[in-house]
Amino acid sequence: MSTLPRLSLVIPAYNESATIQRTLRAIGDYLAPRGCDFELIVSADGTDGTREAASALASELPVTVMGAPERRGKGRGVREGMLAATGKIVGFLDADYKVAIDEIEKILPWFDEGFDVVIGSRAATGAEIRVRQPWYRRIGSKVFAMIMRPLIGLHGIADTQCGFKFFRAEVARDLFSRQRIDGYMFDVEILSLALRLNYQVKEIGVRWQDDGDTRLRLVSGNWRNLKDLLRIRFGGSRSVRCVAHRP
Repeated sequence: MSTLPRLSLVIPAYNESATIQRTLRAIGDYLAPRGCDFELIVSADGTDGTREAASALASELPVTVMGAPERRGKGRGVREGMLAATGKIVGFLDADYKVAIDEIEKILPWFDEGFDVVIGSRAATGAEIRVRQPWYRRIGSKVFAMIMRPLIGLHGIADTQCGFKFFRAEVARDLFSRQRIDGYMFDVEILSLALRLNYQVKEIGVRWQDDGDTRLRLVSGNWRNLKDLLRIRFGGSRSVRCVAHRP
């Protein structure tokens, strides 16, 4: 029987055919020389060739590809990838590589300290923003936080949306089997569930840079995000009973 990979990385991707191979190779070039046993799971919707580009690297990297022609949402893509992962530590990072894989060196030691969920942050101590978002997105992020925190109650987490989050395998299975939001607000849902279930969450400042992505439509996208926040606040995840999973 083969040994399970120590580390599983889910890479959600949409219209990333031009960059996905560069990102996957960068991850492999960093992890392989360090003797890290890992698997890469690319969850890519769309018809632009992202899945095909990722699959083309299967002979040189431990890559599994999943997805569908229709766009089903980042939250769903990450959920399916996380539930398919086989590593002891599982996490996800964005295909646009806003946070480089070497930042994982700041993440992994905290699992030895007893934490269940360790998340990268653009706002925690030690964070370094190399390329900032445009001013209107920074303002939008502040407005989002003003609405989200009192509505959901995530007052202890400075940055819920950084796409660099890691979990113990059994914790990931528990959280993502409960997660229902298919859109961008899945991060909020996962963190809300983790705190409700008394999992130990650690937020770590990471190096981050904006890539100029403008695919999120400010009006319609934010309206969908607000509806998803209301679903998190008043929907099924609210009924989760808080129980301690560790002594």
